[in-house]
Amino acid sequence: MAAQTPPTTGLSPLISARESTLCNGISPWLSPVAMVVAIDLALQGYFGELQVLGGENLPKRGAVLLAPTHRARWDALMLPWAAGRRVTGRDCRFMVTVDEMKGLQGWFLHRLGCFPVNQGRPTLASLRFSVELLAGGQQLVVFPEGRIRRDDGPIRLHQGLARLALMAAGQGVDVPVVPVGIAYGHADPRPGDAAAICFGPPLRVEGQGREAALAFSAQLASAMQSAEQAARRAVGRPIGSP
Repeated sequence: MAAQTPPTTGLSPLISARESTLCNGISPWLSPVAMVVAIDLALQGYFGELQVLGGENLPKRGAVLLAPTHRARWDALMLPWAAGRRVTGRDCRFMVTVDEMKGLQGWFLHRLGCFPVNQGRPTLASLRFSVELLAGGQQLVVFPEGRIRRDDGPIRLHQGLARLALMAAGQGVDVPVVPVGIAYGHADPRPGDAAAICFGPPLRVEGQGREAALAFSAQLASAMQSAEQAARRAVGRPIGSP
């Protein structure tokens, strides 16, 4: 995919200072290498067909919070392929669990724009950094289910994403939340499978407080379910099929 907009410039000094306490930012040499190895070779070499649905729903400029379903580790490559710098001119900044930021994997994630969050007790630093990224017009990815889930049961979300969106809105940051559905030819993706990603129409939070967070989470879960069903149909495995 050709880039449609030029890459964004560096972060402000304020964001950069907070970023240094959480991760190493985006390495200017590792990031393009990772794109070639992970996207061009691994992702496109493993799957037989890759599809993007609802691309018109993905904002190309300004802050955006992507809320994808989480079905396989491949999800972390599907998002940069469909929404990363080659498409929007921006990297996908991932909020990931503390455990994922450990060891060799953590070494790479720390240098590819990911930063950790304790889902049970998110620190004020991670939340403030997230809001600052959004205020700076960045693209943030949060998996609101919190873990990989391969069954077809109802989507259940943690409240963290809703609270983050409310926190950003409370500080005057207009953040469209894009529900994203990701699907593969099998629940446990196999070589040669089809894969699809669907971007649903953006949502926006309203109100403040716990009730507003609960209401938005319910709305988002329904929108993610619809996006996933569209992606599942595209790979020939609609939800509810045997």
